[in-house]
Amino acid sequence: MSMIKSFEGFQPVSLKQEGDDQSSETDQLSMEEGDLGKDPTPKQMSRQPSVTETTLYPNPYHRPYLSRKYFVTRPGAIETAMEDLKDHVTKTSGEKIQGFWLLTEIDHWNNEKERILVVTDKTLLICKYDFIMLSCVQLQQIPLSAINRICLGKFAFRGMSLDKRQGEGLRIYWGSPEQQSLLSRWNPWSTEVPYATFTEHPMRYTSEKFLELCKLSGFMSKLVPTIRNALQNSSESGRGKELMVLTEPILIETYMGLMSFIGNRNKLGYSLARGSIGF
Repeated sequence: MSMIKSFEGFQPVSLKQEGDDQSSETDQLSMEEGDLGKDPTPKQMSRQPSVTETTLYPNPYHRPYLSRKYFVTRPGAIETAMEDLKDHVTKTSGEKIQGFWLLTEIDHWNNEKERILVVTDKTLLICKYDFIMLSCVQLQQIPLSAINRICLGKFAFRGMSLDKRQGEGLRIYWGSPEQQSLLSRWNPWSTEVPYATFTEHPMRYTSEKFLELCKLSGFMSKLVPTIRNALQNSSESGRGKELMVLTEPILIETYMGLMSFIGNRNKLGYSLARGSIGF
């Protein structure tokens, strides 16, 4: 058995994990109460009263340098994106914007993709935004009157799937999955998928501003009444349609999931600082 010996000028130290030497106030108080039970002489606490306050935002367990890796959290990035999308809506349709949200889209191959969602009076816009170059790369526009079903629930996979995820999400249908072609179903880059699946963005707890932007329940509470209002105000051919809101598992039909395994763990679907390259 190896031992750490002390040499002149050096003292043996014990190796601890980061944060082990910072015991909680509860542990300190319990130790002091035990000492008081053994010794009737009261001991004076040398600790000064704490002047700090425990707040939820920013998350005290979130390391700041991790959030800085995401370009969306950098000053002015999300505001610039929102202004660009406002200008686009004003110039193209002139519709009234109901709200903006920053969510993660999960495609039919379980790949995560950073997206900005815009809800107007008549349209749902799903924007792929480059937060590095501050420009809109792709914009998908879905008429609210075409949306017929919304499902909210936990993610589910086939029994033979190897790459699975935890948590819950939201799936929006504007067509029938049964009508989707086999080629589209097995093409990871297909744009003919008649639904979109979303979950909360990884940076939702970095600040109060991002908590509101990334809240899935907030997006749901605004989207559902806006869709129903759009269905009521649609043309005669669209009247009589009703929006179904269901709570059920959200099935993702992947089996091996090698591409999503590599992409999701390296956050390839996000505008992310990848580190310096060079010498």
